[in-house]
Amino acid sequence: RADIKIDYKQLMVRNLKLSDAGIYTCKYGSHKVSTSLHVFKLTISSDGHFLQNEVPELILKQNSSSPLPDLSITLFNSNNKRVTPELQSKTRQKYIMSLMKLEAMDSGTWVCQVRSDSPLINQNISFAVKVLGFQNPDLERKYATVDSTVTLSWHLNSQKIKWKEGFTGQLNWKQQGSANAHELLDFNVTAQGQLHETKKSSNSLFEIPERKTESIIEMKLPKVHFNHSGQYQCQVEYQGRRVQSKTELVVMKVSANPGGPLSRGANMTLTCEVSGLLPPSAFLRWERVNGTKMDVKNSKQHEVKLEVNISAAGLWSCHLIEDKDRKISLHYHVEEAHVWINYVIIGASVGGSLLVFALGCLCLISGISWQRRRQRAKRMAQARQYLLENKTCQCRQ
Repeated sequence: RADIKIDYKQLMVRNLKLSDAGIYTCKYGSHKVSTSLHVFKLTISSDGHFLQNEVPELILKQNSSSPLPDLSITLFNSNNKRVTPELQSKTRQKYIMSLMKLEAMDSGTWVCQVRSDSPLINQNISFAVKVLGFQNPDLERKYATVDSTVTLSWHLNSQKIKWKEGFTGQLNWKQQGSANAHELLDFNVTAQGQLHETKKSSNSLFEIPERKTESIIEMKLPKVHFNHSGQYQCQVEYQGRRVQSKTELVVMKVSANPGGPLSRGANMTLTCEVSGLLPPSAFLRWERVNGTKMDVKNSKQHEVKLEVNISAAGLWSCHLIEDKDRKISLHYHVEEAHVWINYVIIGASVGGSLLVFALGCLCLISGISWQRRRQRAKRMAQARQYLLENKTCQCRQ
């Protein structure tokens, strides 16, 4: 592993090892020059290949002929920001450190800066960190209205970091309030970075859009139903380790009771409902387009259902507002009943009242006639009884 260049009086040692540390002496005639070689070795767990949220371990070893110095170690991540490691154990010969949980953005070249005052050491050791993960937030929330089209996507950084080794993954869907997960999609990535997807034949509610980039997993719901809400989890597995990213789909629907046109003087109840829990900063709002402040009603915190009683026709809108930003809106057009319909309703009401009155009068007349017949029959029975008693008395005389 060593070459000597006579012309330049140089000794070149390749693939240094810790055991190569020591004092090297060059003799040339009566001249003699010595130099001390200090060797560092930095190793990183998993050979620098990590999944998102994993914690790397760094081991720094040193060796020299002189007493080993007490080192000062500073780390800089791929964005050249200082990182403070947690020192697990320390001896003069070996330093074991653990870093924080890694994110996808931490991929790149890191620098370990080693310093010492005696002897004077200022050495930068660079090392590569590759983090396979999602660029999505830890829990992304997506809002949709019924019968709309929504596309859920997960952004992997496999192309960005030029991951050379293949990995596999799947996309699962867990409905709101259900413990069972439905597998929707399988995928794998080859050593060349090509993504292959396989749709599960048992699920026909979604489509796979045409892929634009190799690092995006997409799923399209062409017509959202209220029961399509829930958690959609994209999971990646590499060498028995897993990382996942969740997207919460919240669906909104509106309804009216009673349905149909709104008659003059009548009331209607409009209901706006979302399928999942809302964050503390989100709420529902009913309002009438071009209406007044009296036509606005907001839900309370954590309410997922908002009802409003209305007596005015027009276009009513339900908004889901989060952090003063309208995420989704769903409209309901309340039609006003035509004038002739109102007359028909009024006529039917009056006619019904007259019919009830007529039936009441008929029942009253019938009752009076029945009472009179009963009294007449009673008087006739009394008269017959009276005549019979008189005849009986005459016979006795």
